[in-house]
Amino acid sequence: MTTMEDHQEKQKRLHHCRAPKKTPRFGQSWCLLLSLFAISASARGFDYADALTKSLLYFESQRSGRLPYNQRATWRDHSGLTDGLEQGADLVGGYYDAGDHVKFGLPMAFTVTMLSWGVIEFRQQIAVAGELEHAMEAIKWGTDYFIKAHTSPNVLWAEVGDGDTDHYCWQRPEDMTTSRQAYKIDENNPGSDLAGETAAAMAAASMVFKKTNPHYSHLLLHHAQQVFDFADRYRGKYDGSVEVVKSYYASVSGYKDELLWAALWLYKATDKEEYLKYVVEKAQCFGGTGWAIAEFSWDVKYAGLQVIASKLLMEEKHKEHAHTLEQYRSKAEHYICSCLNKNNGSNVERTPGGLLYVRQWNNMQYVSTAAFLLTIYSDLLQNSNQKLICHGGMVGHEEILTFAKSQIDYILGSNPMNMSYLVGYGANFPARVHHRGASIVSYRESKGFIGCTQGYDYWYSRPGANPNVLVGALVGGPDCEDNFVDERENYMQTEACTYNTAPLVGVLAKLLQLEDQNLDENHHTSPLLASY
Repeated sequence: MTTMEDHQEKQKRLHHCRAPKKTPRFGQSWCLLLSLFAISASARGFDYADALTKSLLYFESQRSGRLPYNQRATWRDHSGLTDGLEQGADLVGGYYDAGDHVKFGLPMAFTVTMLSWGVIEFRQQIAVAGELEHAMEAIKWGTDYFIKAHTSPNVLWAEVGDGDTDHYCWQRPEDMTTSRQAYKIDENNPGSDLAGETAAAMAAASMVFKKTNPHYSHLLLHHAQQVFDFADRYRGKYDGSVEVVKSYYASVSGYKDELLWAALWLYKATDKEEYLKYVVEKAQCFGGTGWAIAEFSWDVKYAGLQVIASKLLMEEKHKEHAHTLEQYRSKAEHYICSCLNKNNGSNVERTPGGLLYVRQWNNMQYVSTAAFLLTIYSDLLQNSNQKLICHGGMVGHEEILTFAKSQIDYILGSNPMNMSYLVGYGANFPARVHHRGASIVSYRESKGFIGCTQGYDYWYSRPGANPNVLVGALVGGPDCEDNFVDERENYMQTEACTYNTAPLVGVLAKLLQLEDQNLDENHHTSPLLASY
């Protein structure tokens, strides 16, 4: 198996009140009341509701295919309408992963898994914020595509478009002239990592739609089980079968983490013992209880898998598997303690400003996934009335959630640059995001064709801000010293990806709930407020 050092080295190369003078009766008290509200508002620090709304809006900017009537990112238009045509398949739809126009299956599936997990864990909080419908639309845009891409039990389309030719051009998606060659995995060209993550995405999404759209939920589950069976029966890394992906989304961690991950999501979705047995019996040989890796990403699923397995320990019916599940939990705790800087010599690095720092290319992806897992684990400890034991001491659920919140607050502007790395949020955010569509005048405004290199000549090198704001995009973020250069060509820092933003949805909903609870408590405990 690849060593952790190998993994990190390869990943480096991969793809970033004042009262009036004459106060009327009750005026002074009213002023005091307004002051109290002002203090309460400033104590909030950040508008998590606004950030949540914007994070979900981002996915509409990344849509490929025929856009719906209720499209809110109005600077976008239809694109990729012939995807799959040459191969005799309908591959219209899905998401562009980042600032280019290739549809990469593995990061797209991980994006949908994380959006679904966020809704599963924080559905009520997202609903209270009025964003549940948008969250479900974002998930369904992905799963509708996965259903299309799974054209037969042992065939899954892995990619549409070619990274090399795509990167040669700087065009709006609506003007695309680049290759839309599609690539698939099958019995002779396996891809267990891609198929495993796609199965996980569809299984998780089936849980999201179970009550509101049972027919669709059942359809997703049917596909998820078939895709998992294909992944497990014909084992192999997808980048060995689809070699064009190697420079962009190579599967450095292999496929065993995805097989365990998929089986666990299928167990959660079906409650079938066979899937849990798979996770338990293959725990050691597939690295589930052996690997302690301090990152969670589109490539490496171990930490997420270990956190979910830890949650099963709380349920009485899993007592017979307690020994193995405890081993999973031990590795989950290694990840959490590493993020908290409480492990013995193997912690995640931090910038001077306190941001988790894994690697220079698109570091924010690791920050958002860490904030998500920390939030989930905090809830687990609170619900089971337990504490976490790290080398650096005992940790309660509040401390874990406080640290997760610090990472989100850093993203939203509490950092040395006073910069919001969530585009469109706050007063100061990246204006020159490395994104073809956002950096060129909207197709809705100017339908004049912009050629492959014409975009580079006129739009890419423009010093000004992008004409379209890529609202809700979480960019790659600052370097190890908290420095950030807002330039379009600085793609390591200014490019955003769907899997950066996806984990934010659940965490922002949780923080919004806590904020509302604190406001309620302040409301009830304030004698001044009580008198009104």
